[in-house]
Amino acid sequence: MITLSGLTKRFGSTVAVDDLTVDIGPGRVTGFLGPNGAGKSTTMRMILGLDRPTAGRALVGGRPYRELRHPLHEVGALLDARAVHPARSGRAHLLTMARSNGIPGRRVDEVLATVGLDARAAGKPARALSLGMGQRLGIAGALLGDPPVLMFDEPVNGLDPDGVRWVRRLARALAGEGRTVLVSSHLMSEMQLTADRLVVLGRGRLLADAPIEEVVAGAGTEVRVRVPDDADRAVLTGRLVAAGATVEPDGPDALTVTGVTAERVGDLAYERGIRLHELSAREASLEQAFMALTADSVEYAATPTGGDTR
Repeated sequence: MITLSGLTKRFGSTVAVDDLTVDIGPGRVTGFLGPNGAGKSTTMRMILGLDRPTAGRALVGGRPYRELRHPLHEVGALLDARAVHPARSGRAHLLTMARSNGIPGRRVDEVLATVGLDARAAGKPARALSLGMGQRLGIAGALLGDPPVLMFDEPVNGLDPDGVRWVRRLARALAGEGRTVLVSSHLMSEMQLTADRLVVLGRGRLLADAPIEEVVAGAGTEVRVRVPDDADRAVLTGRLVAAGATVEPDGPDALTVTGVTAERVGDLAYERGIRLHELSAREASLEQAFMALTADSVEYAATPTGGDTR
């Protein structure tokens, strides 16, 4: 269990994390989301005792990290896969971690096998490892002490599709064993397949703490309607807007409609004798839900290309 109570961190006049209170419980994968600059990495660093909170507290298993006698037995973390001496081999790096925490050397070979690094790869100096192999080594380090709490920051960076799927299965298997698993990622499609619950930050504040189904459902449902005739499409668009819907073009002959049901779209088309080639309802994706939640929390908003500033 990870417990955050009124957790706050200021860097001068900048508030990176603002009065964050949340419990991250065992037996599920908790996705940790937010735009760049939302405070995710700072929060994880405070959990691990790398940054000192300005106010509030962060506990792992009911205790601050600094009070854990053998930290790797309590919490494993991957924050930066590059945080390895470049001349040291992956296996030597893990052996050093193991010896400093009273972990037998045979456990190093076990976690290397778990993450798919053979003896040849594990014997390379860290600087010779690809980004994907570095990620696997970092995950091995997190697993080394067989801890009940695991934290992964962008664990699929540099991994190929098979590696991404492996991380997903690993996270879910660890949660299935009753562990607390916190995963931060910007890949919404992958998070939708992996997480059971979401904690979403924006400008350091908590925006959502709920099951993933609830967060996605909050974004509503889209309706896609294809109208082959241009004049009919214009008429239907007017009728939908008058009914309170939001209508956006979706390809050469289709519209994406939000704010009304598919049945309502069909009724409006029927009333005007408009021929349809498609009428389908689509549940919003996690990406759409995330964009809606964080619309006012984006630190850097890009201007559309082509000079269009609408």
